[in-house]
Amino acid sequence: MATERTLPGAAMFRTRIALRRLQGTLFVVLAIAVVAASLASLAFLAADVLGRGVGWLDWQFLNSFDSRFAERAGIKAAIYGSVYMMTFTLLLALPLGVMTAVYLEEYAQDGWFRQPVQINMSNLAGVPSIIYGLLGLTVFVRWMGMGRSVLAGACTMALLVLPIIVVATQEALRAVPSGIRDASYALGATRSQTIWHHVLPQAFAGILTGNILAASRAIGETAPLITIGALTFVPFVPEHPLDRFTALPIQIFNWTSKPQTAFHDLAAAGIVVLLAVLLTMNSVAIILRNRAGRAAGGGRR
Repeated sequence: MATERTLPGAAMFRTRIALRRLQGTLFVVLAIAVVAASLASLAFLAADVLGRGVGWLDWQFLNSFDSRFAERAGIKAAIYGSVYMMTFTLLLALPLGVMTAVYLEEYAQDGWFRQPVQINMSNLAGVPSIIYGLLGLTVFVRWMGMGRSVLAGACTMALLVLPIIVVATQEALRAVPSGIRDASYALGATRSQTIWHHVLPQAFAGILTGNILAASRAIGETAPLITIGALTFVPFVPEHPLDRFTALPIQIFNWTSKPQTAFHDLAAAGIVVLLAVLLTMNSVAIILRNRAGRAAGGGRR
């Protein structure tokens, strides 16, 4: 009799398990379909861009300034401008972001100061880039008198990527086992010695990856540069931080806004160059992360 009374409950349990398995299978199928559709769309767009832009990729295109004639137009000024801007951006944002993350994770105590800063830092990572452009226009271009220069663009981009660097560095620091800190303290090391000689080397791979991915986002941003007034036609290479400049996204935007089909093909070629730069930066991040991870693992052994 006891067995008979338990049968309905067992049947209900098996039914629920089967339903959950079906739900899990449907979710996996839906996820695979979404990923496949996204990859198919990306492949279609990439094929279209490559088909239209590869024919324009030559030394003349890479080593020429912009022109009102498509056959003479090039991307030299945009490449130099992007390189200069990103160099100053990383010089400003990287040390400041890493030091901020180290302070918040290793020194600051939970309280009235750390919690609001942490919340605002996480929120700033999701603020639209146009807001940073308006802030850069007000503070750097007008108030600080930098004008529409490389330095103003770099400071604006540094504000854009700073929250991303801080959050990524914090996650890398949190991933370091607490036993490493405890062992260092047990041997008599100070907090600064522990952070510098043990925590940061262990978190270096994650910190480096976060910084390069943040730079990859910054180099493809257009809205902040348009807001601060980066030029769309630049027949020169910037030689000074206060020189006017253009960048790859601005140059692509300028060509796509023109009615001639030839300039649209030039924009496709510029997109290919920008994609090559982004893929190179991401590949470097992966390689350096793997090497740093292997070095840290060897040090632990």
